[in-house]
Amino acid sequence: MGLFDWLKKHKSSAADPGFKQVDGMGWYPGIYSQFGSDIYASDVVQQAVACIVREMKKLSPQHVIKKNKNYTESVQDEVQATLDAPNDLMTTSDFIEKIVWQLYFNYNAFVLPVWEKGKLAQLYPLQPQTVNFLQDASGDIFVQFIFANGYSGTVRYTDVIHIRYNYSVSEFMGGNVNGQPDNKALLESLKLNKTMLDGVAKAMNSSFAINGVVKYNTLIDGTKTEKALSELTAALKRNESGFMPLDLKAEFIPFKREVKLVDEPTLKFIDEKILRHFGVPLAILTGDYTKTQYEAFYQKTLEPLIISMSQAFTKAIFSKRETFGFGHKIIFYHKELDFMTMDEKIKWMTLASNVGAITINEMRDILGYEPYDDEELGNTPVMSKNFGAADSVKDIDKNENVNNNTSENGGDNGQSTLPETDNFPDVGETN
Repeated sequence: MGLFDWLKKHKSSAADPGFKQVDGMGWYPGIYSQFGSDIYASDVVQQAVACIVREMKKLSPQHVIKKNKNYTESVQDEVQATLDAPNDLMTTSDFIEKIVWQLYFNYNAFVLPVWEKGKLAQLYPLQPQTVNFLQDASGDIFVQFIFANGYSGTVRYTDVIHIRYNYSVSEFMGGNVNGQPDNKALLESLKLNKTMLDGVAKAMNSSFAINGVVKYNTLIDGTKTEKALSELTAALKRNESGFMPLDLKAEFIPFKREVKLVDEPTLKFIDEKILRHFGVPLAILTGDYTKTQYEAFYQKTLEPLIISMSQAFTKAIFSKRETFGFGHKIIFYHKELDFMTMDEKIKWMTLASNVGAITINEMRDILGYEPYDDEELGNTPVMSKNFGAADSVKDIDKNENVNNNTSENGGDNGQSTLPETDNFPDVGETN
């Protein structure tokens, strides 16, 4: 079933019997227009948001069952199949890209899950012109979407995926009280940026303006003036040396013009002021960033979005019983977003494995891979610097005395002598 098929089936009006308007916070109307100020006319704004979108579209959504804090099992079912192919028009990266752009356009992003025979079949990002919150006689909240082509549809609010950004004064929507981005402060910076750029353009144009006058030290009539001007213009066109000879009758008087452009630090300050609004450092925008800079960008800007998306998808797709009773979740894994180099990850895992403080699935999570389906293997603690897997944590205690005796007798001075199991591959030693 396509999106418009679903809309036709669920077409309704805000005036339908049984529905009434919802008053947000007691008096705010529950009708929200999805149009804000066009800040995206600015190239700096477009570049900042595009930078975030390009990173977010690298995410890999996964259906998992979180059985305990140390073990997460991936699930291959119709939910995962839909996450891998959300609808007939989009790939997963297209799907995520559409959501994130909508989130920054409107501070709200809606995704409609379409179910067929009780199973998740498709996921559609919505782009409504108006969002109308309704309430039935029992008090349940519904949301009506009205689109530019005249279609409308109403769905129970708990059945739609709603991701909010800057969720503050409105009860239902992200943004300001009208459910729109509050861009007043940003628009002031954009106006200042435009004024400065216009000044640079005018300064450049002035360099091509009149730079002096030619004074003829005699009285000549209008016809002779036109002729003299034509001769001077022709001489300028023929000139290649940059010098122009004049006779005693003519005198060149230059204009003193000091063309002042905006200095680079000022332009950089304005750009960074705009970028700070979106949490995108200039180094990230240009691609000339360090690991520390990307880590800060991830934690400040990307990670909150990832958490919001994961929780919103989980809340709409699974029931409370499935989520809290059986641990079903949607997690957006970030393997492609890792800001640590492979050497840095291996060094960190080496330290943890030397004391048996990390399991195989925890290591796979650090590398951004899905956990093993085999719960016993996934929860196996990893021990020794070459990542040998201990049969159990008890093996560490059993061999502690052996290690101490070996060290005291001039042995390997504290290195683990735990036997390695055959069911975990040796990935090689690290320095």
